Amino acid sequence: MNFKKLSKEKRQQLILAVIGTVAVLSGLGFGLVRFQKDAIASIADRNEAATKKLAEMRDAVSNSAKYEASVTDARKKLAEMETDIASGDLYAWVINTLRTFKVNYKVEIPQFSPIGPTIDMSLLPDFPYKQATLTVAGTAHYHDFGKFLAEFENEFPHIRVMNLKLDAVPSMGATQDQELVSFTMEIVTLVKQAQS
Repeated sequence: MNFKKLSKEKRQQLILAVIGTVAVLSGLGFGLVRFQKDAIASIADRNEAATKKLAEMRDAVSNSAKYEASVTDARKKLAEMETDIASGDLYAWVINTLRTFKVNYKVEIPQFSPIGPTIDMSLLPDFPYKQATLTVAGTAHYHDFGKFLAEFENEFPHIRVMNLKLDAVPSMGATQDQELVSFTMEIVTLVKQAQS
């Protein structure tokens, strides 16, 4: 077919038909084909995510023995740490702990108040331990008391000293040391819950 031999009207119709065909094919390409490509890409992404999750699950299943061993180790470590936590007669436990610890320090603790009730832990919500508070008072040389206090809190991480009040003890003579202080403090200790 010779394009020049066609009449002007036929040429225009042929050009319009070609333009219309290109427009329809473009529309199909951008409409239906593009939609299908997006759907395929979405399916591929979901498939990749599912494959990744499956690999994580298989890894967790294959490492379950290792996880169980780490949980067992953590339980043993917790049980060891709980051996120093107050239980039973709390008043006697706190007094014995303080008296045993202060043997190596020049600190006198003659006054112990009654121990307060066992209450929920106030620092952390939903904590599995309770707490009990006991107020103690005594005297010591300033530096000895500082060393005692620092090493006491380091030795017993489950006990906190709160509301510490220091007062200088007035000197009664030339032989009395100027660094003597009286102290009052609250001993707050964690209390292990009875197993039910």
